[in-house]
Amino acid sequence: MWPANKKIRVMVVDDSILARTMITKGLSASPQIEVVGACFNAQDARAKIDQLRPDVMTLDVEMPGMNGIDFLKRLLPERPLPVILVSSLNLRVFDALSAGAVDFVRKPEPGRNEAFVAALTQKVISAAGAKVRTRAAGLPMAPAVAGGVLPQLGNKPVLDQMIIGLGASTGGTEATLEVMKRLPADIPGMLIVQHMPTGFTQMYAERLNRLCPMEVREAKNGDEIHRGLALLAPADFQMRVVRVGNKYTVACQPGEKVSGHRPSVDALFFSMAEHVKCPMTGIILTGMGRDGADGLLQMRKNGAYTIGQDKETSVVYGMPMVAYNIGAVQTQGAIEDIAGILMRHLQRL
Repeated sequence: MWPANKKIRVMVVDDSILARTMITKGLSASPQIEVVGACFNAQDARAKIDQLRPDVMTLDVEMPGMNGIDFLKRLLPERPLPVILVSSLNLRVFDALSAGAVDFVRKPEPGRNEAFVAALTQKVISAAGAKVRTRAAGLPMAPAVAGGVLPQLGNKPVLDQMIIGLGASTGGTEATLEVMKRLPADIPGMLIVQHMPTGFTQMYAERLNRLCPMEVREAKNGDEIHRGLALLAPADFQMRVVRVGNKYTVACQPGEKVSGHRPSVDALFFSMAEHVKCPMTGIILTGMGRDGADGLLQMRKNGAYTIGQDKETSVVYGMPMVAYNIGAVQTQGAIEDIAGILMRHLQRL
């Protein structure tokens, strides 16, 4: 938790003078933030960072010369620093998150500067004090298991009628991947809520689908939940479970924000607690605030097995902390261990 009496020192990095001015002016309007510098490219930022000593940096992904991704790969192993990406609708944002950035915000469309500044301000406040997790430069992503072969769960009818819900926010894109790449292709049906700007959820689902054994796609209204499939809630829609006889589908519909979010982890988890009559599991990962905590508690009360990420490996220990503190979490573990915790539970059924 960032001290209430201490301003968050922010460095803004963007090659556009208009963008730098807008971001600097917008962030400076927050009484919690002090913009200590604005840089026009990665080289300028690297030269100033030790002098300015920011607490958080906003970083444009696409810049001439050294781009934001290469900058992160060089900078963060030397100087861990929470970085919020400012990105157009571009798949490369996920490479930057993999390199260690903690969150991102989409560049504004014409006339949407106010909403952009509000979103960026909130993400900067959330990122202050976040833990930065990076891989050493040049090292590839660790394999899921030794030899790269995941054991299958096999023919187990109870797993055909099971649903797993997973929710995450700040730091969650990589945390979710860390869990799912360690799960087999025949995993019970999974539902995922990740707080994410409009336009990015389809690209994120495609990324997970490429890197994980099971099929992953962005959910559509009416999709049936089944074994071997993971459905990601589309941005700006609430995803809930609907029971249709002995089958389950998802409803993806516009609506009010729940717990401050759309999509909301609570919206998913409360619907699971109410409608799912087969075995279920809830998983809550890194994120600011408490979205998902109350829903996970209701799931546990209704018989679900529940798992939470621990403090040491959470980028922001907010959502899983609240869930643990209110008694919603049965088992807590490091992000690298959560898939194993889930698999041992499934094998016991």
